[in-house]
Amino acid sequence: MSILTATLIDSEGTFTNLLLVYCYSFSMTTPGGRVCGCCGPLRPRYKRLVDNIFPEDPKDGLSKSDMEKLTFYAVSAPEKLDRIGAYLAERLSRDVVRHRYGNVVIAMEALDQLLMACHSQSIKPFVESFLHMVAKLLESREPDLQVLGTNSFVKFANIEEDTPSYHRRYDFFVSQFSAMCHSTHEDTETRTRIRVAGIKGLQGVVRKTVNDELQAIIWEPQHMDKLIPSMLFNMQDSEDLDRAGHPSTPSGSVSQDGEENPAALAESCFRELLGRAAYGNMNNAVRPVLVHLDNHHLWDPNEFAVSCFRIIMYSIQAQHSHHVIQQVLNHLDTHNKNTPRARAGIVQVLLETVAIAAKGSVGPTVLEVFNTLLKHLRMSVDFELGESSRRNSSTSVSSGRGKESEERIVQNAIIQTIGFFGGNLPDYQRAEVMMFIMGKVPVYGTPCHTLDTGTKRIQTMLLSSLIMVTSGFKSKSMAAALPSPFLDPLFSISLMEDSELRQLVFEILHNIIDRHDNRAKLRGIRIIPNVAALKIKREKISKQDVAFMKKHGQQLYRHIYLGCKEEDNVHKNFELLFTTLAILTIELANEEVVIDLIRLSIALQDMALANEENMPMFIRCGIMALVAAYLNFLSQMIANPPFCQHVSKVIELRSMDAQHLLPEHIFRDKCPIPESLDKEDRLLYFQTADMAECLAGPGYNAERLSVPYVPQVTDEDRLTRRKSFVDTISLQVDIVSNCLPDKVAEEITFETLKKAIDTTGLEEQEREKRRQVMEKFQKAPFEEIAAHCESKANMLHDRLAKIFELTIRPPPSPSGVVSISSGHTQHQSVPVYEMKFPDLCVY
Repeated sequence: MSILTATLIDSEGTFTNLLLVYCYSFSMTTPGGRVCGCCGPLRPRYKRLVDNIFPEDPKDGLSKSDMEKLTFYAVSAPEKLDRIGAYLAERLSRDVVRHRYGNVVIAMEALDQLLMACHSQSIKPFVESFLHMVAKLLESREPDLQVLGTNSFVKFANIEEDTPSYHRRYDFFVSQFSAMCHSTHEDTETRTRIRVAGIKGLQGVVRKTVNDELQAIIWEPQHMDKLIPSMLFNMQDSEDLDRAGHPSTPSGSVSQDGEENPAALAESCFRELLGRAAYGNMNNAVRPVLVHLDNHHLWDPNEFAVSCFRIIMYSIQAQHSHHVIQQVLNHLDTHNKNTPRARAGIVQVLLETVAIAAKGSVGPTVLEVFNTLLKHLRMSVDFELGESSRRNSSTSVSSGRGKESEERIVQNAIIQTIGFFGGNLPDYQRAEVMMFIMGKVPVYGTPCHTLDTGTKRIQTMLLSSLIMVTSGFKSKSMAAALPSPFLDPLFSISLMEDSELRQLVFEILHNIIDRHDNRAKLRGIRIIPNVAALKIKREKISKQDVAFMKKHGQQLYRHIYLGCKEEDNVHKNFELLFTTLAILTIELANEEVVIDLIRLSIALQDMALANEENMPMFIRCGIMALVAAYLNFLSQMIANPPFCQHVSKVIELRSMDAQHLLPEHIFRDKCPIPESLDKEDRLLYFQTADMAECLAGPGYNAERLSVPYVPQVTDEDRLTRRKSFVDTISLQVDIVSNCLPDKVAEEITFETLKKAIDTTGLEEQEREKRRQVMEKFQKAPFEEIAAHCESKANMLHDRLAKIFELTIRPPPSPSGVVSISSGHTQHQSVPVYEMKFPDLCVY
């Protein structure tokens, strides 16, 4: 006893060492086999408190009273927390190895309670011991231990620590939880439990790290490449079950039988992760999604891809939307040689993305979206034409047609995306997009039949995109909606000798000009008996629109005039022309414009009657029917009873004697077409004098109707190699003939000299010509005078250009080779020593 008493005066650690020696030397064994109780009371207090929480029978669970004592001790002496954690970790490791799972559960429960109770700065070392124990459980192959460790980690993740951790890393937990998310355990219930635990663990990692500035490393690719696919894998697994006909829980996280649903948990974690993504982390979060969809071939079909990006767009902050769009665009660029259906799937995902982003902020990516889509539209057309050409040279017809039809799927998807995105943009951005797309449309000076098929296909696709973008476009000013850089190339396409392209052009014009949605009421070319019943919506024309018509009115009339006489016009072309005239009347017509439209109608009627260009009879009758339908509409719109009576009388006579001149008959199938038109029966045609008399009242300058409409001549007539209508009004300037033949010397006789001297008749003719010119310049409208002068100037320039082309030759070449330039053979060149150079060129 003296030895024992002496040792009690020493420190606690020294006493323990001596006591162990004493126990090994003098220990006694009780009948139950336990060591004599002289050792227990002499152990450190934290160890005794830890030992006391473990009952003799693990089934009894954690001793609550002893756990309260341990908790009170830890709170009172926080410096002992690290020792408590280390000792608990030691016991837990030993119990795991010995498969004492009851004690393992008790140890983890004690750790959880200590974590919840202690929040001092001394908890940091204790957390390290705790995470070490959780890692031990996750490394085991027992599902129960893995679930137990995960639950403890989730509780730890919900604790908000006072100070950040400088050295703690969660790499192991990300890897382990991700592996659990991909569990392939044989038992279905066990596999579900493990996957749910893995998803919860990842959610805990996210919550613990994303708010800690020192844990920004979690957003690095090596971690995102594990986190994101693990969530998508479980979400995808649910989608597969749905396709197989097995019900799943779409919204909640617990199924009907009480089992947690991995897909719902994964989606919740996925949304939480994206919602916490900052500006610089968005790309790292979206890229693994695209990679996962590639690896699992989820672009075709793309239901899961669409649902994923819907989740992304609704989870992230609105100002980050353009990051997602940019990622999808880049992905589309990198997969431009993928299968057509896969590319179509990516485009449809982009459609869903921009549809959501267009309601918020899309930033600077608006034009980039359209630029990329238009680029891939052109590529798809090239792929389609390439397959078509290869199909023609090979025997595999069915596979080529399948490839072509799949490319059409891609093109339709791109057009829908362009239209949907453009339709959701504000008007000022939509106007910019319209200009941008029009700048991509190839416009050439040659007729369309000389263009290659690819160019025609590109034009058709881009114009279809413009139709989608302009649908629903409402602009207060026509000058802002149809500026010259947009209107000029659009009208250039309307001169192409392709009926489909012209139809698309007029549909685009309808979308822009029709600001009161009257097109549906005007659909179909017909004689409308009562225009008032249509309840046309209209407003008084503004000053801006009046100025627009003064500037661009002649251009509009000109292209309507030229569009009517195209030989490949079909029923739809005449319908669109009628709708164009009607919408112009509703939206942009004042008294002056009404007179111009009547003059245009009379010019169309005269063109069909004269037939100087040998148009087919169907086209001539179609023009007559168009004029009748439009004048019937116009007369009722301006509410002029004498005008209405004159138009109705002509239509009534046609219905009895010339039904082929009415739209209800000429555009009907198997309508009998006459061989010629009776020009002498004036009652069948609209007369200028009668209409001028009807409009002689106030408001209308009826005298202008006596001036024939002359279409404005522009450079497009020369570029498109059309027969110029200037030739029809006898304004030719015969400066030089086309081929410049050798002139034959005219024989000079006395009679020729006498005629040359006698100038009496010439003077009278000259005075009459001057009088007519002065009268024309006094009465004709300014637009007519400008068109007349411009036509003469353009013809003079054409003639001069031909002369210069024929007369100006390149200098002779000493090569001695005969060359052909401008269709003419050059003379044999001379040697250098025989060439004559100017004096200034010789030295």
